[in-house]
Amino acid sequence: MPTESPDVFTQFIEQEILGNQVLDYLIALGIIMIGLIIIKIVANVILGRIKTWLRQADASLDNSLIKIVERALIPIFYLGLFYVALNGLTLHPILDRLLDGVWAIAFTVIAIRFVVSVIQYGLILYGIKANNPNIQPTLNSLVPAIRVVVWAIGFIFLLDNLQFNVSAMIASLGIGGIAIALASQGLLQDLFSYFSIVFDRPFELGDFIIVGDFIGTVEYIGIKTTRLKSLSGERLVISNTDLTGSRIRNYKHMQTRRIVFKLGVTYETQVEQLEKIPQIIQDIIDPIETITFDRAHFLAYGDFSLDYEVVYNVNSSDFAQYMDAQQHINLELKRRFEAEGIEFAYPTQVIYHNALQGG
Repeated sequence: MPTESPDVFTQFIEQEILGNQVLDYLIALGIIMIGLIIIKIVANVILGRIKTWLRQADASLDNSLIKIVERALIPIFYLGLFYVALNGLTLHPILDRLLDGVWAIAFTVIAIRFVVSVIQYGLILYGIKANNPNIQPTLNSLVPAIRVVVWAIGFIFLLDNLQFNVSAMIASLGIGGIAIALASQGLLQDLFSYFSIVFDRPFELGDFIIVGDFIGTVEYIGIKTTRLKSLSGERLVISNTDLTGSRIRNYKHMQTRRIVFKLGVTYETQVEQLEKIPQIIQDIIDPIETITFDRAHFLAYGDFSLDYEVVYNVNSSDFAQYMDAQQHINLELKRRFEAEGIEFAYPTQVIYHNALQGG
């Protein structure tokens, strides 16, 4: 006796519900089930092994990259899976347009979050490569501006996909943007100068710099201005445009300080004493551990003195060490010259008077 089960099953899968056969729904369900299994395998097995390897290698940055992949790419895979599964079904036009809008919004939001996370990851890598802990806070201050730009671009992309007239909107924004740009020209110049300071790094936080007549230590780099703490204690606020357009002397990387100074002795000094002076100066400088003697020479005949030039190198960028060494040299020169009977010269004027004898 023949069975009617195949006919019943065939009738069941060919039955039409809301414009689709039961078979179409089963295919969509099968795609979803298989896709979920594949995504789970990728997420749990492959990423799990990579996590284990990174945990053993203690690579915190690579772990951050894995988190970015998990939070952004995995949701995109799920979104794409449901899109492919439902795309094979015949849906009501209103429902179809609604789902297209949902796909576009969800994909845009996930993509924007992924791009922002990758940019943040890149800034962290840049800060580590720069090998300067002071630059990381500055790079972190760029993140809000970058996030606004990325979200703005993503929003325009979303509106275009939702069939809005983006061209007219951009044109109107362009006219307004020109007016805003003209009104904020100075602010934009400082902003671009800020980016130049961050990426070119003529100076960094904590650097001791000289800009024209201003001297101080960099304590804050802002979007519009940079603040210095001067030697006398007050705060100097300088616009970033003025900084990038000026000659900056940065003393951070100075390893040694070359010192040149002159001294003069009187014209009454004997030749034998003049010959001793370079050796006296070298004997004073050589025992000082923080400096290195270079040379000392009888330089020139001055207006009222016999001039010597002395050169030595301070083996440090510390200004206080230089002043301590110079003070010690000056005191020892005074002692040695007094012992040798050598007199320092000072501005003098000699008047020669010839008396005329009357006849």
